[in-house]
Amino acid sequence: MRWATFLDDEGRERAGLVVGERLHAIEPGVRLIDLLGDDGERLARAGERVASEPHETVELASARLLAPIPAPPSVRDFYAFEQHVRTARQRRGLDMEPDWYELPVFYFTNPAAIVGPGADVAIPPGSEQMDFELEVAAVVGRGGADLAPDAAERHIAGYCVMNDWSARDLQRREMRLSLGPAKGKDFATSLGPYLVTPDELEVRRKGRAFDLSMTATVNGRSYSHASLADIYWSFGEMLAYASRGTRLMPGDVIGSGTCGTGCILELSLVHGEDAYPWLVPGDEVVLEVEGLGRLPNRVVTGKPSVPLRP
Repeated sequence: MRWATFLDDEGRERAGLVVGERLHAIEPGVRLIDLLGDDGERLARAGERVASEPHETVELASARLLAPIPAPPSVRDFYAFEQHVRTARQRRGLDMEPDWYELPVFYFTNPAAIVGPGADVAIPPGSEQMDFELEVAAVVGRGGADLAPDAAERHIAGYCVMNDWSARDLQRREMRLSLGPAKGKDFATSLGPYLVTPDELEVRRKGRAFDLSMTATVNGRSYSHASLADIYWSFGEMLAYASRGTRLMPGDVIGSGTCGTGCILELSLVHGEDAYPWLVPGDEVVLEVEGLGRLPNRVVTGKPSVPLRP
């Protein structure tokens, strides 16, 4: 099943099942996150019901799509593709850190800054090095604590495309202080266009994930190409690590981290900033993952930074 969240004509957040080129909408007041919390049975039952008896139908092309989970309880973003990590470290004269192969590390980003497909993304105050990051996110369906990897994967309600927008200059300054990223990351995270349930992807299972092509374009120019199957840490392993000593909640978002070639930072380190310049207002970034859909966003001018002290 493919699920979407959209705004209806009255500005209400609605959930709908994608059937061909139409959305079969559930009755108002029921959000997609409200259908989570178990082994997927509630979502499956809702899908069967709304496929045959929708409350209303909406043309997908004209729907105002939001992120599938517009306000998740939390967002954790991991660092799970070796090519991306290795390239970034080599260009800084660093070898791979052995612990990267032992710990699927992550950071928390801002659940209040989630945007959906088609939304404008403003350059954050004070930044001149805006970047995209091509990722896949898993959405937690059933909560749990101290999970084993095999069990943790069964807690996933579905997957979607993710853009972990980054202000590289802000991020670089923050992380020199051994804390962060913070303002270099917390201004926007794009998710969408759909939440695709795991059964839809099972036929493409390969390695630690699924053999799904991942691409990014900027203003129609091809920038990135990878496969989700290249991932080093599985989503089950990432969820298991995230759940250690704490509890995952339904609707939590677990990002894969950037795939190989999946950001301007990595591309510019290899080919130079003239070949892959930082994003500027008016640029359109389109991320696409086979089976998960297409996630477009336009970069716009942001607000000026306000001095912290006179």
